[in-house]
Amino acid sequence: MTSPRHRARTFRRVYTKLPGNSVVIHYKKRKPSRAKCGNCSKALAGVPRERPTLRAKIPKSSRRPERPYGGVLCASCMREKIKLASRN
Repeated sequence: MTSPRHRARTFRRVYTKLPGNSVVIHYKKRKPSRAKCGNCSKALAGVPRERPTLRAKIPKSSRRPERPYGGVLCASCMREKIKLASRN
């Protein structure tokens, strides 16, 4: 029987084939939702959908776009913010 903590659907079931030709179920945490823009709530491009522990292992340049407000604002909101800042 599965251990009680793995019975909930918070874990996804991954069927893994072992070298002895048997198939077992591995329980893995689900991926989090996409990172969203702080201004318009649109999904951010270039930001991986990973759990914090796995995201910390990715190189910093791969975690978010290398531009002003990268990983916080989407490209269109960033463009508008920079335009407004330059006008004042």
